[in-house]
Amino acid sequence: MRTTRIHVDQPLAPAIELSLPAQAAEHVARVLRMDAGDVLTLFNGDGYDYAATLVSVGKRDVVLRIEDREEIANESPLQLTLAQGVARGEKMDLIVQKATELGVARIVPLFTERSEVKLDASRAEKRLQHWRAVAASACEQSGRVRIPEVVPALPLQVWLESLTDDGAQRLALLPEGTLRARELRFGASGGLLVVGPEGGLGERDVAALREAGFQGLRLGPRILRTETAGLAALAALQALHGDL
Repeated sequence: MRTTRIHVDQPLAPAIELSLPAQAAEHVARVLRMDAGDVLTLFNGDGYDYAATLVSVGKRDVVLRIEDREEIANESPLQLTLAQGVARGEKMDLIVQKATELGVARIVPLFTERSEVKLDASRAEKRLQHWRAVAASACEQSGRVRIPEVVPALPLQVWLESLTDDGAQRLALLPEGTLRARELRFGASGGLLVVGPEGGLGERDVAALREAGFQGLRLGPRILRTETAGLAALAALQALHGDL
């Protein structure tokens, strides 16, 4: 039987009672129709699952008691950062969701030369919170207990200038790339993977990436859409060098 897992952004510990946040409470009470005595699992991103029992379920308040905690070790040994050109609407949600399921450690939304999505400060903050919620929800489904970091969207050049020389493999999905996934070798710092938006990476983008030490990764003879390309690359890298 599948266990219901709920993400809560607050400290958790065995032998305490707490009220679920409003959105989680509504999901438990109205969507799942759970009742007092039912069990579920909480997590907050600290590496543990917390077994809990519902104490009371009301229209506006759901109270539960944490019974125990269990350390979960299902994070990939391959630390990957997906630097994704911001895609339109539901495409970006899909990318964040599936990248989380595939074990990515960090997601960096990028504005590139051919980006079609434009966000002012207010919209950018709303999208960031939405993407973080998508990642948390994907962790609920996939059993992950550590939520990948989703950082605020950045121009490509700004992100490149922020990088440190930590030994991470620097890769960009490019049609003219010559590296194959099976040829790569990763150290403890893992890798950075750049994927362009719907229009692909422009000439200035590619030049900046080359200057920053990024190498072109080629997946195969076919051109993939942005919502397919990064996920296919993550799956290949996890299969060859991670834990798939």
